[in-house]
Amino acid sequence: MKKEITFKIGGQQGEGIDSTGEVLAVTLMQQGFEIASYKHFSSRIKGGHTYYHIRASHDKIHYWGDTTDILVALDQESYDHNISSMTPGGFVLMESSDEKVEQKDGCTVIHVNFSKIAQELGNKIIRNMVALGSAVYLMGLHYEMFKPLVEKKFLRKGQALVDLNINALKAGYEHIQKLNVQPFEVVRPEPKNHALLTGNEAFAFGAIAAGCRFLSAYPITPASEIMEYMKANLPKVGGVAVQAEDELAGILMAIGAGYAGVRSMTSTSGPGFSLKTEAIGLAGMSETPVVIVNSQRGGPGTGLPTKYEQGDLNTMIYAGHGDIPRIVIAPSTVEECIEIASVAFNLAERFQCPVIVALDLVLSVNKQTCDDFNLAKIEPIDRGKLLSEEELAKLQEFNFKRYRLIEDGISPRSIPGQPGGVHTANSNEHSETGHITEIPEIRAAMMDKRMGKLKNFKMKGYEFVGGEEKPVRTLFVGFGSTRGVLEEVVRDLKAEGEDVGLAIIKVLHPFQKEGLEELVNQAERVVVVENNWSGQMAGLLAKELQIAHKIETIRKFDGTPFTKAEVLNQYQQLAKEVV
Repeated sequence: MKKEITFKIGGQQGEGIDSTGEVLAVTLMQQGFEIASYKHFSSRIKGGHTYYHIRASHDKIHYWGDTTDILVALDQESYDHNISSMTPGGFVLMESSDEKVEQKDGCTVIHVNFSKIAQELGNKIIRNMVALGSAVYLMGLHYEMFKPLVEKKFLRKGQALVDLNINALKAGYEHIQKLNVQPFEVVRPEPKNHALLTGNEAFAFGAIAAGCRFLSAYPITPASEIMEYMKANLPKVGGVAVQAEDELAGILMAIGAGYAGVRSMTSTSGPGFSLKTEAIGLAGMSETPVVIVNSQRGGPGTGLPTKYEQGDLNTMIYAGHGDIPRIVIAPSTVEECIEIASVAFNLAERFQCPVIVALDLVLSVNKQTCDDFNLAKIEPIDRGKLLSEEELAKLQEFNFKRYRLIEDGISPRSIPGQPGGVHTANSNEHSETGHITEIPEIRAAMMDKRMGKLKNFKMKGYEFVGGEEKPVRTLFVGFGSTRGVLEEVVRDLKAEGEDVGLAIIKVLHPFQKEGLEELVNQAERVVVVENNWSGQMAGLLAKELQIAHKIETIRKFDGTPFTKAEVLNQYQQLAKEVV
């Protein structure tokens, strides 16, 4: 009896691979399974190999797994690309005009003419649902569990379409049933109240719950879903989402809205973030709160638009001419994307600076289950030193000192239209009232003020994953979506008796040493796992914690995320080198 099943459907892009995978993922989630998924797709609309991988488990998971129990291969290319990841004894459902069952490559390969079955039902386009019905039989489940979702998805287009899809699932199910193939026995979990979301959807939801009422952005993979979610949902709460004409306009509009007192944000990926760099400096100089979501993808240049990398860490921390205060934070699960949104907006207003949220392609576009969400997890709105009209009146200033020199560096602020809050705002160096100046003494004082704003910034900078936090011999370190695979690597190594632990870095800048410094100093080995060529996280740790001598790196930069086997293999190689 299995408490976990993995499924993959592969074919050509534009053939409905994603929608088929999502129908299964959502249905399994509704049955109580925890879900982690991964989509492989190309930088084009139609054509090119694509697949959708789903792992369904009774246990909480953040990684879609190394292997596949059931593969639906809608063409030979999908078979060739994915057969090496099959579980021994697994099933392959192969689109073929020559129907047969054979033992091949350690699997049971079932050749089925899905297209013919679909055509006989009335429409060849539903062959994916026929194939899905066949896969469900092999899972030891039943096609009827899809009825509620199919009705919800297609009923607005007519009952005939609902019936067509249900009949397709049934036909595929019964076709394999007649072959007398012994299916897996998958145990259904207890029903749960949870949701299935991508990181983009989760962050956008969290942003709205945190009081964000304005987004301006330009479409870019893999961040576009944030804008699409906001366009659909911000108007429901009185907000506005704008598709800007370019990346620069996207951030400048958001800065303008932030200056006007609205909680605002923009979203982008690496190339767009580069284009926004000068405007990020404007937000820092004018001390305007704004949230910038950067969903990392392969670079440089246009790079790999639909592939994965974590190569923007240095850019997010250091990009810009001159020095400005900024905060960079990184969620590591879809669920955290919801919670960290409120943190980001509160930090932006509390410290009056840009806050950059580091997502990545795996986190942004792949779905995970989230627990039934409690809005109590959203931080209460903290608008920082935003003055009321009564507070401004007490100051009795003709020219409000918006950039008042103050001990903590965070000057009280006003918004346009408030009596007593009039001031000049621009991107030049300025006096306390915002008027342009080049006087050296004022310049030095303003720089000290701005850069001193974060001197009192304190936040738990990491999470120790997997049990009680304690010194370990080998400490793995990662950030972002690498958490999922590293959780399971550490779990497996512990089961083998190794003294290992995992720290996931959540605050990339200003770097938070407290707690983490003790862990790395007490560890004999610090193994940093990241998806970029130069080892940017390893470099950050070496600089901040002075531990270059004990850092070992596991890196991957081919556009695909780590598998568990790859991490373990590289770790074993490192161990041999140490010996």
